[in-house]
Amino acid sequence: MTRDAAPETYFVRAGEASIWVRAQGAGPLVALLPSQARDSDDYDDIAQGFAAAGYRVLRPQPRGIGRSAGPLDGLTLRDLAHDVAEVIRAAHAGPAIIVGHAFGHYVARMVATAFPDVAKGVVVAASAAKTYPADLSRAVTQAGDVTLPDDVRLAALRQAFFAPGNDPRCWLAGWHPHMQAVQRAARAAVEQESYWAAGDAPLLDLQAEFDPFKPPERRMEMREDFGERVSIALIRNASHALIPEQPDAVVSAVCDWMRRIGHR
Repeated sequence: MTRDAAPETYFVRAGEASIWVRAQGAGPLVALLPSQARDSDDYDDIAQGFAAAGYRVLRPQPRGIGRSAGPLDGLTLRDLAHDVAEVIRAAHAGPAIIVGHAFGHYVARMVATAFPDVAKGVVVAASAAKTYPADLSRAVTQAGDVTLPDDVRLAALRQAFFAPGNDPRCWLAGWHPHMQAVQRAARAAVEQESYWAAGDAPLLDLQAEFDPFKPPERRMEMREDFGERVSIALIRNASHALIPEQPDAVVSAVCDWMRRIGHR
């Protein structure tokens, strides 16, 4: 993928929070929200892909990570959604497609629910089913626990995040362990049913072929819940990490869907 100019960086005030943003490209807005306890560096390759396809890409760093700051005590999913909504509003370019990867899809759904004026549509990328085995949550915690030996963490990454044959070592870095409990508590503080529908926004369920959080028998769950509002795309040779595994396929699938719903 061709490298473009370095992204712009700036801060956006969101109530008591100050959110650091990377932005690149020109065109309709796409906002990228990372996985649990991870940061927007994960999106380097696909951000370049969306920018090359004619989109303005926003990468708000979640509060508590990197240079983004704000109260963490009593944090809720709505607070995180408000941070994102203010970043989109500050861009003064209309509503955005919000791409939420793994944990990020909870935030994306809440943005579309609580702040529908900023959401043109939502991509739930490698989203978990409504319920999933508890051992997967333990694997996520182990994967991001930098005090554990690498072999333990790599086993957890293979279990929860990476498809067979895909190298998980790229995800030994990029974790912010102090945010694991904070973000889990923020999600638990809000009833799932209050945000799961993502308001009335068009939805792309971007699934990974080997994702243990959404096994084959659960792949129609969103379509069963929300009908024709949901489009489904399956990315082959990927698991829950998805973004580092198949970045070009992710960009292609999302761009195809954005064109179909008129975001271009």
